[in-house]
Amino acid sequence: MHTSTNKPQLSFWQLWNMSFGFFGIEFGFALQRSNTSRIFSTLGADLDSLSILWLAAPITGLLVQPVIGYLSDNTWHPVWGRRRPFFFIGAVLATMTMFLMPNSSMLWIAVLVLWLMDASLNISMEPFRAFVGDKLDASQQTSGFAMQTFFIGFGGVIASLLPTLFTDYLGVSNTPVNGAIPDTVRYSFYVGGMVYLFAVLWTIFTSKENPPENLQEFLTEQSRNRKMSHALKEIFAGFFQMPKTMVQLALVQFFSWVALFSMWVYTTPSIADVVFHSVDAQSGVYQEAGNWVGMMFAVYGCVSAIVAFLLPVLAARTSRKFVHMLCLIIGGVSLISIFAITSKQMLLLPMVGVGIAWASVLTMPYAILAGALPANRMGYFMGLFNFFVVIPQIVAGVVLGAMLKHWFNNQSVKVLMLGGACMILAGFLTMFVKDDAATK
Repeated sequence: MHTSTNKPQLSFWQLWNMSFGFFGIEFGFALQRSNTSRIFSTLGADLDSLSILWLAAPITGLLVQPVIGYLSDNTWHPVWGRRRPFFFIGAVLATMTMFLMPNSSMLWIAVLVLWLMDASLNISMEPFRAFVGDKLDASQQTSGFAMQTFFIGFGGVIASLLPTLFTDYLGVSNTPVNGAIPDTVRYSFYVGGMVYLFAVLWTIFTSKENPPENLQEFLTEQSRNRKMSHALKEIFAGFFQMPKTMVQLALVQFFSWVALFSMWVYTTPSIADVVFHSVDAQSGVYQEAGNWVGMMFAVYGCVSAIVAFLLPVLAARTSRKFVHMLCLIIGGVSLISIFAITSKQMLLLPMVGVGIAWASVLTMPYAILAGALPANRMGYFMGLFNFFVVIPQIVAGVVLGAMLKHWFNNQSVKVLMLGGACMILAGFLTMFVKDDAATK
């Protein structure tokens, strides 16, 4: 049962400051999503091995998220607070890995750095989700997650466009030399690392945290809760203590994230093949396709930033479940439609629908879930909930390569169609979720 005291209503700018760090976090994730397949292919990865190589990211999240959530629940520092120590540690580590990633000289090094990068990004990200539950009353939680979604969308736009901006406006080379990562990608990651650190530091220094209720009792229990044996017991016990709403949302999340993983892994080779007519990752044409995919991802990021502010209004007039269902169906149909498009300009149109779905995926499940969680375990359950973000990506990573080779005749655009179908299914499953906070 969710329990909370009445929390003060925060102003627009307080919501802005506490969410601004997500602008930097999304810079890291957007660069990862729009460039990882491109980097792997440039370093010699085969098409049907891409999904397996991507597994480094979701497996890392599977290990890191509940642990970080549990530790942040059981942390309190009189200066740093509860969540902000993890914001800072994650930001420093993520900045370092973002400078390393585009300098990978061999495929196995890039995979290892992806693992390190994703771990660092998750150290910052998971406490940010709990931060909303900590600071906001139930009446403001949808707005709080929507503000995070706005910064995710805005950060994704700029990060995805960076390689194109370096090519078109600064004349930076976009062609691999001697098998190395193009300069456009390298410089984009350098900029991303600096933006990440600045944005997270902004939130750290402009947002305060309230101490836990019964602080003395919390400090007494803190040392016990952070012992390894007790921590492991609590982490694993949480699987059997998930609220009913969380279990229902898990199925929605599964099919939503299979669709998103399919899109992130296979959009670049699909567009390079179908629209730019190149499968040679060392060619300038293939790298041009990579830039255009960045443009496509920027469109869906921009749309999600705008839609983020409409979602709370629509949810208030209908329901959060209905809004999420509608957004996912729109996104799924849009993803399927890519199969029929051969013009690069027309590829931007389905990204509008994907952006609508992306805005809802980043807002509605967390807003629905926050109302069903106990306040003193918000970080842990938010971390555990993200199992249902990474597990579908792991499943997809294992099976999609084989499906591509044996079922789809190496036509990667058909994987995008499969992803669209999964997103539509996720939309219909949303209507079976119980939204306790909305009922109240």
